Amino acid sequence: MTVAGRVRPLPAALLVTALLAYPFVDRALQAQTVHAVTDAMIYVLLALGLNIVVGYAGLLDLGYAAFFAIGAYTMGLLNSPVLGSPLYGHAWSFWVIIWIAALVSAGLGVVIGAPTLRVRGDYLAIITLAFGEIIPVAIRNLGDITIDIGGWRPVERLNLTGGENGVNPVGRPQLPGVDFDTDFIPWYFLILAIGAGSLWAMSRMRDSRLGRAWMAIREDETAADCTGVNPIKTKLLAFALGASFAGFAGSFYAAKLQAITPGAFEFNVSIMLLCMVVLGGMGSLRGVILGGMLITLFDRILLAQMTSLIRSVGRSVGIPALTNVDLTLWRWFFFGLGLVVIMLIRPEGLAGRRLRPPAADVDEGEEDLALVAAPARPRAEAIPRWLRQPAASAAVTDSHPVLEVRGLTRRFGGLLAVSEVDLVIPPRGIVGLIGPNGAGKTTFFNL
Repeated sequence: MTVAGRVRPLPAALLVTALLAYPFVDRALQAQTVHAVTDAMIYVLLALGLNIVVGYAGLLDLGYAAFFAIGAYTMGLLNSPVLGSPLYGHAWSFWVIIWIAALVSAGLGVVIGAPTLRVRGDYLAIITLAFGEIIPVAIRNLGDITIDIGGWRPVERLNLTGGENGVNPVGRPQLPGVDFDTDFIPWYFLILAIGAGSLWAMSRMRDSRLGRAWMAIREDETAADCTGVNPIKTKLLAFALGASFAGFAGSFYAAKLQAITPGAFEFNVSIMLLCMVVLGGMGSLRGVILGGMLITLFDRILLAQMTSLIRSVGRSVGIPALTNVDLTLWRWFFFGLGLVVIMLIRPEGLAGRRLRPPAADVDEGEEDLALVAAPARPRAEAIPRWLRQPAASAAVTDSHPVLEVRGLTRRFGGLLAVSEVDLVIPPRGIVGLIGPNGAGKTTFFNL
């Protein structure tokens, strides 16, 4: 699609034509796949948001479905006539609520991220996992709220979230001449427009200063901090923007289904979204789109068709065991198997950028030669005049240290890790730093 950052006109035109013509071809063929493809695009939007957190900033988030739920329930709370508050009703427009849901999710992403983003790696994953488990439980328990203050009940039996039954119905968008009630094609074009806008915004963010800061933190947080990047602020922005995409997708999802229940936002949704990002290629927009479409369509269409095919074969050949096969119950086995295969064959993902060419493309002798070959020395005329020094002047400068630091100190709160350290490294000398575990050697080098 692109060459050196420029879009190839012909493939782009063919892709746009195919996307615009698809729902009408589907209707003519009576394939009835528009509903599943629309759901796949919703999950692609979610995966794009998770890609900010996992792919760009390098933060392992195992509770991303919680923001999906927050966006969906924001739509349900503000656009459903069944809940018991004067605030809830059809006075709120879908077109307003969808932005409110994104802002609410982003705000909660900041609230959750602020105290947790100081931890890294497995600890961050555990905290986000706990958050993802708390939100569905809270939703289930907010269906019957009573506040009793010494016998005075300002709130009694308030149905805030519908509890286990969820919210049903949820209002749908209104546009003159467009039927969102019985026709799936308007939903397809709406999510297609939202996805195109999100993809454009994502590509701009990726190439911006903020996107470069995310990638710098992902590769080496200490080095990024030394170059002026604020790690906490940058990671908070990643969390907030990623959560806003989930809130946007959640509100759209609730309006499309016209009903939401807490069971739709369990831990397995977070894992499926993470599979989409990893399968397609972390940090790759094309990869995330490819991974999201493949996994969702495999789950919604291909597994059901394969189950139907196996059952029909079982009936035709008279094997009763085949007539009871249900491959949809094995979806997580197939997802896991696919991830293992991809990690073994192509660790960077289906559409990720290769960090090195395949071994088969490099001759073994040439590879060994490349590893030991020294870089070519520059010609004398290519060296600037101010860098050329006679041997005598070089001998004089040898008396100066290569590196000299004085009074190096580092504190972590009340813990003094490095205290008033002096270091002098002479030319052509070797200096060793020796100490027991916990003495502060790594902290010293990071400084």
